[in-house]
Amino acid sequence: MSLLSFNSSPHSKVELRPKKCIDSVLKPLTDNIDIKINGSLTCKDLFYASICMSIENSSIHSMSKHYQDIPCETSTRYHLRKLNLEELVRINNKILLQGPINTLKTDKEYEFAIDFTNDPYYGGTDSSNENYVIRSQAKKSTNSFYSYASLSIINKNERFTISVLPVERSKTTVYYLNCFIDTLNDLDLKIKVLCLDRGFYSVDVFRFLQDEKIPHITPVVKRGNKIKLLLIGRSARSAKYVMKNPQKEEVSLDIVIDVKYLKGKRNKTGCENLGFVVYGLKWKPRKISSVYRRRFAIESSYRMRNIVKPKTSTRDVTLRYFFALVSFLIRNTWLFIQKKHFTIVKQGPQIIDEDKFRFDRFILFVGEWLRRKMKIQLVVRCLR
Repeated sequence: MSLLSFNSSPHSKVELRPKKCIDSVLKPLTDNIDIKINGSLTCKDLFYASICMSIENSSIHSMSKHYQDIPCETSTRYHLRKLNLEELVRINNKILLQGPINTLKTDKEYEFAIDFTNDPYYGGTDSSNENYVIRSQAKKSTNSFYSYASLSIINKNERFTISVLPVERSKTTVYYLNCFIDTLNDLDLKIKVLCLDRGFYSVDVFRFLQDEKIPHITPVVKRGNKIKLLLIGRSARSAKYVMKNPQKEEVSLDIVIDVKYLKGKRNKTGCENLGFVVYGLKWKPRKISSVYRRRFAIESSYRMRNIVKPKTSTRDVTLRYFFALVSFLIRNTWLFIQKKHFTIVKQGPQIIDEDKFRFDRFILFVGEWLRRKMKIQLVVRCLR
């Protein structure tokens, strides 16, 4: 598979080659990250190796064994450790959005979602990483994780990851909300609604969002008799609720409840009450529920990112964060190419022919070019 031909308009034909795909991933890295290296090795070589690790879903050690023209494991680790965590945090949205930012409009309001994703960690902790190792519910045989907060657009055809930040134990949820809102202000992107999951259900979060006048939707957590009684009924409705925390702080909330009949879904019958904390929106309950469902696009971004996530056992916080950025960048690049080249030219709403260029095909294109460049080693064993 050396090229993909497609019609970008009724009168023109374009060929998409693997080189175009790999260059689109590489450019945001080379334009924004500079690693000082003495000798023949270059930043581009290191970034090729990092992208190769992502595409192969493999480790630095495995890559050095499988490819001939790739920096050795020692050199790769040595030079990548020169990366600065604070600098990566500062430029993370520049890396992720270098291509997509040109397709976003400052006069349009977007729907956003914020969530956390956890990467399992099986090693120990010391002074260098103890603030970044998060304890959570056990998954994949561990309850230790490196966690990342992400901000994404959830509009159809524009589901880019805007920013990714490493989570620190000493920082609050409100801190990350504030960082992301500052990022959107810097990018001059307007918020139509901010969709949050149950992990944001707290007095501090709601007070902060109300003070900032950010329209938001958050599902209700069924905690306490009063809120449980609110979620019993057979018709869509709204209600007022005062939420309190252990510190006796409180916030007044508007609760919107959408009612859906299960009709055997999940082997259940009867009606289901879906409660949401809503602020700054005058939508009907069914629209609130429908818009919030789009938040699950961010879960899809995590699944795709895990497909191209480098494997590593290092406790180095900066290296892990860099690999996380590369994996999110690969997904963003695929979405950007899909939107740029596979949008059907016609009157009416924008439609992308997604089947023409799926994520697995994009991975094949990038992987094919890397295998040619780095010359995969073929080991033949003789059987006696």
